[in-house]
Amino acid sequence: MNYSALEKCPLFNGVPANELREDLEKTLFHIKHYDKGEIIFRLMEPATRIGIILEGSVEIQKYLPNGKQVNLSVVGEGKMIGAAAVFSKIMKYPCNIVALESVDMMIFQKKDILGLMQKDVRIIENFTTEIASAAYMMQLRLELFSYSGIAQKAAFWLLMHAKQGEKKSVTIPSVSKWAMLMNVSRSSLHRELRRLEEQSVISYTPPVIEILDPNGLKKILNI
Repeated sequence: MNYSALEKCPLFNGVPANELREDLEKTLFHIKHYDKGEIIFRLMEPATRIGIILEGSVEIQKYLPNGKQVNLSVVGEGKMIGAAAVFSKIMKYPCNIVALESVDMMIFQKKDILGLMQKDVRIIENFTTEIASAAYMMQLRLELFSYSGIAQKAAFWLLMHAKQGEKKSVTIPSVSKWAMLMNVSRSSLHRELRRLEEQSVISYTPPVIEILDPNGLKKILNI
C-alpha cells in the first residue's frame, strides 16, 4: 500500500503518511480491481460499501424514467464514492457507478470507515467537507441540465468551474468526455468551442480553456 499516495486523497487531507499507516493498519478494508465497463455500485443496490479510487476513473450514471441516460460526473483518483448513500436513511445507491477504465479501489464497510474517523478528528472534518462539496456540486449539475442549448451548457460549465478556483482557465478532461458529461454530441460541442474562439470569448489549447471574456459567457446565459 502506497500511503504517501493516499495523502492526496481529500479524505486524508492533512494526515501524514506515517500516521495514516497506523490508522489504516487497525482498520478493516480491502482492495478490489474493476475492469473497464464493470458496474461498481448498482442503482438501488443496498448501500453498504464506500470506495476510494486508487487508480483509474469512474462515471456516475443516472437513468431517467423515460429511459434516457444522464452522465452526472466523472470521478478520478483519490476521490471517495458511495458515502452519501451509505450514510443516508434509504441506504441504496441512487445511480450506477461504472468503471471508465481499469480501476483499483479501496473498499470500506460503514462501521470500518466510522472507526477510522473516530481515530482522527481530521478525517471526520475531511469527510464532512467531501459530503457537503458533493451535494453542492450535484446542485450545480442539476442546474447545468436545465439549459437546453449546447452553448449555454458550455458557458455555465466553464463559469462554474472557473469560479471554484477563482481563475480564468479551466482544464477539461477531453472534448469527448466533456460532451458526455453534458449529454451532448462531441461534434456539436466542438463546433461551439470553435465559434466561441472566433468570437474571442475563449481560447482553447487542449486540455485548457482560457476564458478571455467572462461577460461574453454570461451573456449566453442571459445573466
